[in-house]
Amino acid sequence: MDETVRWLTTDEQHAWRGFLRLSEKLEGRLGQLLQTESNVSPADFSVLVQLTDVPEGRLRYQDLARALEWEKSRTSHHIARMAGRGLVVREECPQDGRSAFVVITEAGRATIRAAAPRHVESVRELFLDHVTPAELRMLAEISDRVVSKLDEPLS
Repeated sequence: MDETVRWLTTDEQHAWRGFLRLSEKLEGRLGQLLQTESNVSPADFSVLVQLTDVPEGRLRYQDLARALEWEKSRTSHHIARMAGRGLVVREECPQDGRSAFVVITEAGRATIRAAAPRHVESVRELFLDHVTPAELRMLAEISDRVVSKLDEPLS
């Protein structure tokens, strides 16, 4: 097999490594703040956000896993831990015995209501306050384009 590797140029490598570092540092700091200020893990917060983004507050396990980019086993284990703390419950799907729903509880709603305001402030302080409106629009365009490509099935 005679493949030619398209190595990154200096500019591409600088941009890529900067993006990765930004992503890692921002995710780490936001997660640390969530944990220390709201006693919510980043994973719990992500699950609760997904569930509060749908009107019924319920998603099929496989849809939740897909939205979070998690493996089936990670989703099952994490949801079991959250259910043990009363943040979510598992409901069997009456139409399909092989499927189940994850449903946010009132305790889960209270948890995210308490954590969200400080989290939003952290997002502003650590990120949004440091970009211009034009940069923000450009970032949104780039993100949408790349995510759209990543959403395509693997060939």
